[in-house]
Amino acid sequence: MNKDRVKWELMKKSARAPREKTCVYDGIICIGGEDWWYHNRGHFDFQIMRRLAEEKPVLFVNSLAVRMPSLKDKALFLKRIARKLKSFKRGLVNVENNFWVYSPLSVPGKYGRLISQTTLAPQIRLAARRAGIRNPLLWMHCPAGAHLVDGLSPVATILQRTDRFEAFPEITDNSVADAIAYLKSSADLVVYCNEDLMREEEGEVNRACLLTHGVDYEHFVRAGDLDASPPPDMSHIEGPIVGFTGGIDYHTFDPELLLATAKRLPHCQFVLVGNCSLEENWCTLANVHLLGQKPYDQIARYMAACDTLIMPWNKSEWIKACNPIKLKEYLSTGRPVVTTDFPALAPYRHLVRVADGPDEFANAIADCLLWPPAPEAARASVCRESWDAKAHALELRIEEIEVGFSPRKSAKNGRIKYIELDECSETA
Repeated sequence: MNKDRVKWELMKKSARAPREKTCVYDGIICIGGEDWWYHNRGHFDFQIMRRLAEEKPVLFVNSLAVRMPSLKDKALFLKRIARKLKSFKRGLVNVENNFWVYSPLSVPGKYGRLISQTTLAPQIRLAARRAGIRNPLLWMHCPAGAHLVDGLSPVATILQRTDRFEAFPEITDNSVADAIAYLKSSADLVVYCNEDLMREEEGEVNRACLLTHGVDYEHFVRAGDLDASPPPDMSHIEGPIVGFTGGIDYHTFDPELLLATAKRLPHCQFVLVGNCSLEENWCTLANVHLLGQKPYDQIARYMAACDTLIMPWNKSEWIKACNPIKLKEYLSTGRPVVTTDFPALAPYRHLVRVADGPDEFANAIADCLLWPPAPEAARASVCRESWDAKAHALELRIEEIEVGFSPRKSAKNGRIKYIELDECSETA
């Protein structure tokens, strides 16, 4: 057993020891899983934290280095290093209301973790004080910050378990899995978006809450109904158009399936919108168009410009534990959806076409183009899944932690709202 494993085991035992707490917090420090300055702002932690900041200040700490970028693709390596340095140079920024964004200096890799364990907490504490936070509630998403549970001395800790970080293909050791195990044992609440993953880890956490992803429903409905011209970089593409929005990478996306499907439908134009981390020239088909990453507020317009929307997922452990935000965005837009199968699809299976393999995928797309379903049923399935509703539900659970840790605290001092929420559950 290596030194890191011993350290995490000792910390887990300490975390499970009885603790007296008073969860009276004056703000939230969120150790995010993404970077505000270059990732799609539709992500769970972005959406939730912006809304929670309407009540108390939130310091969103941009994603820490989980793994060292691969040197196989030097261009991609340099791009990632450059954007991280650019993010760091911005320092602490008050983006809106009480929502602050900060990029601390962190170093990936085995020896980088040792440096970060010493230097990260002081950087974040100083930024938090400037944002008006002295008694923080710690919201953990990125496992690289697991040691901050001790370093920041939060009044309570919430773990956002919406991504299976240990399933990253680049991760070759147990450091991330060990950090996640420690976070699960020490967190006062673990928020899941995938029911199967929550059930799988039921005995490993103190309190669990199942809360699926939300959607900016009205925004995507308006785009789907608006008879507007396509975005400029799609104006030259003549339909039928098959669209995908999101990360084009190996841990979620199936490039072989996409290419094989596009070859079977040469009369269709495949438009991919999102950041691509695959090797250069992975796709040379004339009917596949890579448009790159777009700002979040433009994504709905790209979806609406398509005749059919697709989710060509692979069968990775990451996908098995996911709850794709884009599914609800697709359904809100009102366009037909073709997807590979995954566990979280269950409530929406009757509203989409599920296909396995390029022949089925191509046939399903062809059927959707010929007989597109009416959008009413799809939209009705997600119309109550707004991000506002999700944030209110989490406020309720946070209030339960406060009341649980501080019996003298009365409900009138908090923000308890009645929320119909049948997704949350507490483990024994």
